[in-house]
Amino acid sequence: MSQDIVADAINQIMNIKRAGKSELEIERYSKFLIEVLDVAKKHGYLDYKLDEKNKKLRIKIIKLNRCQAIKPRFNVSVSELEKYVRRFLPAREFGIVIISTSAGLLAQEEAYEKNIGGSLIAYFY
Repeated sequence: MSQDIVADAINQIMNIKRAGKSELEIERYSKFLIEVLDVAKKHGYLDYKLDEKNKKLRIKIIKLNRCQAIKPRFNVSVSELEKYVRRFLPAREFGIVIISTSAGLLAQEEAYEKNIGGSLIAYFY
């Protein structure tokens, strides 16, 4: 395991998906990972429950084809964002790129609306 909790969790999600399963438990999580999962949950890709008593995060895959952490985490302005959306997503209006901005974690559409750039974190489709 690496030091990047978000990348590790997203890799575990894809490994479970490839294995044909739809649920997993993660023992290493952070507030930042939970915020990333909130954005994915808001767009309907997965659902999660935090079990604070046992310190485990249960994730259920709903409709997910692929997800991956973006490494290195590029800093992009709003004008450059379209280039990276085309690079990581297979088609227009299909999937989300999660961006860490000064207004919190946003999907690329919300970043366009608010005219804010930031650091690319992950993509889901």
